[in-house]
Amino acid sequence: MAAPKERIFTPYQVLIIGLLSILQFIIILDFMVLSPLGAILMPALNITPAQFGLVVSAYAFSAGASGLLAAGFADKFDRKKFLLFFFVGFLIGTFFCAIAPTYKLLLAARIITGIFGGVISSVTFAIITDLFKLEVRGRVMGFTQIAFGASQVLGLPIGLILANRFEWHAPFWMIVIFGTLLGLVIVVYMKPVTQHLAANVKQNAFKHLSNNLSNKLYLRAFFSTILLATGGFMLMPFGSAFSTNNLGLTMGQLPTLYFVTGIFGITLGPLIGKLADTVGKFKLFAMGTVVSIIMVAIYTRLGITPLWICIVINVILFAGINARMISSSTLISAIPAMPDRGAFMSINSSFQQVSGGVASFVAGLVVIQAPSGILERYDILGYVVIGSMIIAMAMIYWLDSYVNRKTATASI
Repeated sequence: MAAPKERIFTPYQVLIIGLLSILQFIIILDFMVLSPLGAILMPALNITPAQFGLVVSAYAFSAGASGLLAAGFADKFDRKKFLLFFFVGFLIGTFFCAIAPTYKLLLAARIITGIFGGVISSVTFAIITDLFKLEVRGRVMGFTQIAFGASQVLGLPIGLILANRFEWHAPFWMIVIFGTLLGLVIVVYMKPVTQHLAANVKQNAFKHLSNNLSNKLYLRAFFSTILLATGGFMLMPFGSAFSTNNLGLTMGQLPTLYFVTGIFGITLGPLIGKLADTVGKFKLFAMGTVVSIIMVAIYTRLGITPLWICIVINVILFAGINARMISSSTLISAIPAMPDRGAFMSINSSFQQVSGGVASFVAGLVVIQAPSGILERYDILGYVVIGSMIIAMAMIYWLDSYVNRKTATASI
């Protein structure tokens, strides 16, 4: 009789993966929902592409600032309490988005949301690093990455339907209601995450922040994150406007595009995570980079294109992006020592948000909307993204070499 297969995760770990995945889904959805709403928001509020880019980047800039401010305190508290504090603030900011009547008030609401929302992902990754070994961490990152696909399958189509049926505030109401229910579940079922407190060296918050910012190894990881964020944030904010104005898709076709792409994202996420643990983090990252470069070069130069071709290109592009995100996130999570994990993740998230905000703002200045509605110079953004991908691959190779040397002498 065959021996029973050993469980990779305990039932509680499965619960945590589920809760953190849903949490990531809400955070990603809150940011991503602005992209398809761009085609609705710009005429509804009578704003330019540059102003819309500022709405997107306002979240990122405020998130980056709060990430740096929170970094010094990130390893001094129970991670569960730290997470809930910022999640409540995030929901309050999203509530203000749901009731904002004007462009200026929406901009202010996005700043509030970013102040709190920007820290949540860093706390999530710190919890994952604390609770899961590196050998299986790729699988965990793969499952949490399902949030990206789920936001496309469930969140974006539902958000678009609500926005088209009612008005653009409706998707934010959806996020507030769903997020409140999740917060209650976390309060009841998640255990305190405090093992890092025993290893934490007593030092003030500013000293802790300074030590992380001056660590040369950490700086290499932060620079890699900046390069990774530049690519994604440049193309994403104008995705819906490019699809409707340049590719010739209708607003009614956008939910189908996001739905099918998201289905593949959900399906491929766990598989990519498993490959990161078995094939190797850098090998998977390199393959994802090559695929992404090819697809970006094709996508940003398209004209009027049938829906089915747009779907195929998006599926392949996001498969490459997911491979890059999952493998790089797993590698970067192995860089900090336990006493620094919260601060490191918070600073890393801060750099990601700020660089993404800069990229979104610059993209808004580069892209020009012609009187016909067509977005011009989108291909230029594609060239910048490809350049950042190539440089990022060299940085990730160095980090992978370091992690391999580290695991050869000690268990992470």
